Amino acid sequence: MRLNVLLFLSLSLCLALAQVSYEDCCLKYVKKMNHSTQKHAVKYRRQETDGGCNIPAIVFTMRKGRVFCTDPREKWVEELMNKIDTRGARKNSYNPSKNHPQQ
Repeated sequence: MRLNVLLFLSLSLCLALAQVSYEDCCLKYVKKMNHSTQKHAVKYRRQETDGGCNIPAIVFTMRKGRVFCTDPREKWVEELMNKIDTRGARKNSYNPSKNHPQQ
């Protein structure tokens, strides 16, 4: 009886851990993202094919936290990544002391 309970708990724990490890993986791509949606993309991350993630992907995060999985081989995906990088470079290069000297 104890062996059955122990086996059941062990199996339950393994299933729970497996669900957590696959939670952040993209399983398919969005084909297109219209221009107005692309404007809301604030960051991205790369998904590599390792562990439970079976496809490579670029995962875009929107302003309100929604995510879209995209094919890294698509030209529009690369262009959107470049736009986000450019926006980030502009924000980081802003120096208030250069634009408004202290008196």
